Amino acid sequence: MAVAVFDNAAVFELAVPCEVFGIDRSDMGVPGYDLRVCGVEPGPLRTGGGFTIQPRYGLRTLERADTIVVPAWYPVEGQPPQHLLRALRRAHDRGARIASLCSGAFVLAAAGLLDGKRATTHWMHAARLAEMYPAVDVDPGVLYVDEGSVLTSAGTAAGIDLCLHMVRSDYGAEVANVYARRMVVPPHRDGGQAQFVDAPIDVSENTALDTTLDWALQNIEEPLSVDDLAKHASMSPRTFARRFRAVTGTTPLRWMVSQRVIAARRLLESTDLSIDIIAERTGFGSAPTMRLHFARIVGTSPQSYRQTFRRVTTRRPRAPVLRVRGRSRPTSRARRPTG
Repeated sequence: MAVAVFDNAAVFELAVPCEVFGIDRSDMGVPGYDLRVCGVEPGPLRTGGGFTIQPRYGLRTLERADTIVVPAWYPVEGQPPQHLLRALRRAHDRGARIASLCSGAFVLAAAGLLDGKRATTHWMHAARLAEMYPAVDVDPGVLYVDEGSVLTSAGTAAGIDLCLHMVRSDYGAEVANVYARRMVVPPHRDGGQAQFVDAPIDVSENTALDTTLDWALQNIEEPLSVDDLAKHASMSPRTFARRFRAVTGTTPLRWMVSQRVIAARRLLESTDLSIDIIAERTGFGSAPTMRLHFARIVGTSPQSYRQTFRRVTTRRPRAPVLRVRGRSRPTSRARRPTG
């Protein structure tokens, strides 16, 4: 795995992949990544934080990586170096996974990797991205977008969500939860969640929603409806749905389904329970219903997911292989413990 570094690099967006992918967490019993920080040009390179860095690796290493992360790019109207764009195209053509954080989407767009694809960036730059690259389907309202071999995130903290999503895709939900716990961040935020809320919400309403969401998670096995959630929050269903979307950027039904899928992933990874029992324990009610939603959200069947991620923390020599959009791709190699 490689992270590209260029002059005037954004400190936070550069630090995020280094924090998520660059730390050896083998002491916590989870696999990791072999991260290489690659300079796009010879260093030292300036950062937006007023200091310089000297990457150990260059474009040759970046081109060989199975996953490449491109941090924020400023100014967004600036033309990225042609040698970087060529390197990204070559990596993409050979099957590498390429992700951008924040305005790094402008680099991927300049390389032509987002043409015909849905993508996002920081909401402040979304209109400019759409204007400069009309072939890109820009969605300014979400945290991140996963298009298989190409992924993009919104600004700042959304980069953490995307990186943890990649860990979840590579190693499963339980391993991603360990990463999140180590980083003291929420283990999962749906990529479709809103980047920001336009109107302020009363604190008491937020408290009622938080209490209801905690209650829903504790009773995930029950066939909870929007009416049930609204009743618990002491709101009418219509008011509850409106407040819910204002706070989370999604609908109560979509949130419940995503939480059920998360619960199902954990049980598939950590137990030998049958699909029918897991469907019951996660509130789907039946195996066919669970398979339908699971395939739509995760992109594979529950059984295939179990075969890929079953007790992945005990399988250190080789990383799992995940089938994405009809083709298999190996994930980043697990880092060997050092010292």
